[in-house]
Amino acid sequence: MNKINILFFATMRTRAKRSSLELEIKSDTNVAELKEIITAKIPALEASLHHTLVSINREYAFDEDIIPENAEIALFPPVSGG
Repeated sequence: MNKINILFFATMRTRAKRSSLELEIKSDTNVAELKEIITAKIPALEASLHHTLVSINREYAFDEDIIPENAEIALFPPVSGG
């Protein structure tokens, strides 16, 4: 098992009603699978997770990326600007 820490930012934090979550996941879990796990734990994030920016250990990640041991995962809502 792989112990990770998930950090929620901006509206993700508001919807999750927490700033972080510690989880144990399988060693070969990728970002897409993690989103499913998070949705099961915090259903209020389901609609947001499809457009969420994810970072693993402070580097942007994609759905197919495998999550390394003891990773710090950060979830950010999409941002727009002008």
